[in-house]
Amino acid sequence: MDIKVPQFPESVADGTIVTWHHRPGESVRRNENLVDIETDKVVFEVPAPADGRLTEIAQPEGATVTSGQVIGRLETGSAAAAETGAATAGEAGPASMAPGPQATPAVPVRATPSARRLIEEHGLDPAHIEPTGRDGRLLKEDVLRYLDGQAEASPPPPPPPAAPPEAAGAPAGPPGADPWNRPQKRVPMSRLRQRIAERLVEAQHTAAMLTTFNEVDMQAVIELRQRHREAFEQRHGVKLGFMSFFVRAVVEALKQFPAINAAIDGTDILYHGFFDIGIAVGSPRGLVVPILRDADRMSMADIEKAIADFAAKARDGRLGLEELTGGTFTITNGGIFGSLLSTPILNPPQSGILGMHRIEQRAVVRDGAIVIRPMMYLALTYDHRIVDGREAVQFLVAVKAAIEDPARLLLEV
Repeated sequence: MDIKVPQFPESVADGTIVTWHHRPGESVRRNENLVDIETDKVVFEVPAPADGRLTEIAQPEGATVTSGQVIGRLETGSAAAAETGAATAGEAGPASMAPGPQATPAVPVRATPSARRLIEEHGLDPAHIEPTGRDGRLLKEDVLRYLDGQAEASPPPPPPPAAPPEAAGAPAGPPGADPWNRPQKRVPMSRLRQRIAERLVEAQHTAAMLTTFNEVDMQAVIELRQRHREAFEQRHGVKLGFMSFFVRAVVEALKQFPAINAAIDGTDILYHGFFDIGIAVGSPRGLVVPILRDADRMSMADIEKAIADFAAKARDGRLGLEELTGGTFTITNGGIFGSLLSTPILNPPQSGILGMHRIEQRAVVRDGAIVIRPMMYLALTYDHRIVDGREAVQFLVAVKAAIEDPARLLLEV
């Protein structure tokens, strides 16, 4: 039986085989994950189509594959089961009680692809690593934390020998090589990282990007959140954060300035009659932007639940392609990492992206008096080809007004 690459969506041309979880001759169970295939958006898991034995790997790890391509073969039926059972019985003898020092523990299925790669590269025993992912799934951060602990427990390595005097004038080696032979590591970019790089460069080359700034007083939202946070969590089962306020504020502002919710399509401007808001989320594989579909129809609780679900899925590598496709506007929050101010880059073909930043207590003037307020800088990057500066500034002022007076979000004024 052929093992084939699943049918990719139209927006995905090909993928890269990341990890084979079985070797030829090993038995597999129906629906057990055989191989991970990474595309520029998500990692696909290819399950075994039936019980049997893996007889051939036609495409090794690192190979580029397309939809429907044969990547391996599976022998099914009673003969395969009997042969597998005999092999298993032979391996269960006394010799298997003392594996050689070169044996590497098998990586459990409940691990993200990046965690599996680290475990295999370093020859680690996954049983010694504490998982923190959902359902006991090992994450890349778990492996890195384990490696850091090992490094702290080990004595520091001796300093490298001093380079001979003539090395100072050593000729350059191959591209990227260090002429003094100091340690460095070359790691291939993941498909997602390559795609992020391509899209960011594309945005720089194709859009006329300009960024406008403003600042918002977060006092009203913070007080409202403090008053109702406990009741909100008890009723809806999710914490009340700041992002839901900004999503609602952005949707109301987009209704007033539809060009910022539009996109250029050839020589036309495509005005979207819906509001699909992308929320930038960090993941072990890089930055991903899952989409809140029809955000204008979502309640504050719906928004918070969806964002929490996105964060958990991104952490565990479980975001689906449909959750990452499309979007008419994006919100990114560098403030959770401590950023005070930044100029976000557009997510093509969108014409606007809002950057949130760290809340900081600052002295401001209110009614002629200097007071301390929790302030946040906002940045709107927009495509100047279809959005005028006046519209961009007024859009940001509308977001600011809604956040500083949250009642506007209920009254839609």
